[in-house]
Amino acid sequence: MTAMKKLSARQERILEFIRSFMRDRQFGPSVREIQQACSISSTSVVDYNLHILQREGHIRRSPEISRGIELVGAEFSRIPSTPSTISVRVLGSIAAGEPLLTFQDAIDAETVETLDLPSSMVADPSRVYALRVKGLSMIDALIDDGDVVVLERVADVRDGDMVAAWLVGEGETTLKRIYREGDRVRLQPANSQMAPIYVDASDVEVHGRVVGVIRVVR
Repeated sequence: MTAMKKLSARQERILEFIRSFMRDRQFGPSVREIQQACSISSTSVVDYNLHILQREGHIRRSPEISRGIELVGAEFSRIPSTPSTISVRVLGSIAAGEPLLTFQDAIDAETVETLDLPSSMVADPSRVYALRVKGLSMIDALIDDGDVVVLERVADVRDGDMVAAWLVGEGETTLKRIYREGDRVRLQPANSQMAPIYVDASDVEVHGRVVGVIRVVR
């Protein structure tokens, strides 16, 4: 059996951050969180070092999922065990463009479609669901028409979070980044060709924060 190579100081730092993150939250960090926590210049440098950690048997990755990092072998034994996968319901579609009418009906309806996702992706599977994206308003965030977003129902969100926003007065929903600006809310697309949506704060309900994206290969 081939012996593992000695890791660089940066790789050890990344691995320790992954251990600590998963110990605290029971799911893996995103590439961007690793970049920021370990003061790395770019996400491509993070990807390079994650590739080495996977090659050397410390982690396993699902690249199509934003939090698809898992510890394996001796590394995994340091973290409390959880089921390897969870089943997530797909509750219909959400607009990444002009708001859609379908979301509330989908939330209340029975669903027959499910997705199996790594359990490291979310802390509480009971609060997680998925929606298919329609439109291109989040294309600059690498979310394309037909992709699936995984959302977690949360009590609060921060400015800049990507959310499923229910527009109460209009009875419509949309996928955007949310920003609070006094008595109103800005729902910001990630597409330079599209304008933000401004609504009264009382007219918005957040039905979930995006925690992962499953890209459809075309």
